[in-house]
Amino acid sequence: MSTNTMTDPAAIGGVIITELAAKEIQKIIKEQELDADKVRLRVGVKGGGCSGFSYLLDLTETQKDTDESFERHGIKVICDPKSLLYLDGVTIDFKDELMQRGFVFNNPNATSSCGCGSSFSV
Repeated sequence: MSTNTMTDPAAIGGVIITELAAKEIQKIIKEQELDADKVRLRVGVKGGGCSGFSYLLDLTETQKDTDESFERHGIKVICDPKSLLYLDGVTIDFKDELMQRGFVFNNPNATSSCGCGSSFSV
């Protein structure tokens, strides 16, 4: 199992989760009565969406031996190596505004993205 314990997102790559996004994830974990010690946030990409790839966020207790793992603001994050190729340096934020509520991805690797921000291409 790869246990990359990245703690300083400014100094290293990986997936960056803002403090606001981490608070929302912690809120969801509590609302769903999940075991915060066992649950992981799986971040990934899958083929599809209007731009070629779609983002994936999932709360899971299952971690594969090949997953990269790190922690951001108390959230244990896992990502498969193939997805990490597309997500290295991505920032996951949470917006709670009048016209938009949800997780937002800022991906420096994306050459284009759809209008809703849920898919991208490289």
